[in-house]
Amino acid sequence: MKILALAASSSSTSINKQLATYAAGLVAGAEVEVLDINDYEMPIFSEDKEKELGQPEQAKAFFQKIGEADAVVISYAEHNGSYAAAFKNVFDWTSRIDMKVYQGKPVVMLATSPGPGGAATVLAAATGSAPYFAAEVKGSLSVPSFYDNFDMEKGELRNEELNAELNTIMSAL
Repeated sequence: MKILALAASSSSTSINKQLATYAAGLVAGAEVEVLDINDYEMPIFSEDKEKELGQPEQAKAFFQKIGEADAVVISYAEHNGSYAAAFKNVFDWTSRIDMKVYQGKPVVMLATSPGPGGAATVLAAATGSAPYFAAEVKGSLSVPSFYDNFDMEKGELRNEELNAELNTIMSAL
C-alpha cells in the first residue's frame, strides 16, 4: 500500500507534518511518501489568474500524486479557525482540474495545534466538505496541545488514549 502523507501547512517545522508522518508510519508494510506543499507553490488562485495561466503544472503534479497513492493521510494546520492559506491555494487550484481532488481514495484527516483546541475547527470543515471532493474519510482525530501529547525526540504520540484512537483509525486503511 502506498500512503501519501502531508500537512496542510507551509511551515518548515510543521507539527502537522510530524503527526501525518507518524500516523502513516503506523500502517505495517506501507510505503509512505511525505509531501511538502511548499513544492506546489502557485500564484493566489483567482478566475483571472486561471484565464491567464490555465492549469499550473504544480496543481497537475499535486493531483497526480494523490492519484498515484492508495490512501492519503493529511493533517491540517489551523490559521484563525480555517485552512492555512498555502494549503487552501494548492487545493483551490487542484479542484479546478477536477472537483474530485481525493479521487475516491481512503483518507485519514488529522489536525493538531500547540493549544487545547487541537485545530478542531478546521478539521470539522475538512471532514464536512470531504464528500464533495471524493474523499472516503476512514477516520479523523484532533490532537490538542501537541507538545504535551507528542514526544518530539521519539517522533510519536505519548498520550496513550490518543495513540490508541489513532491506531484504530489507521487500521481502517
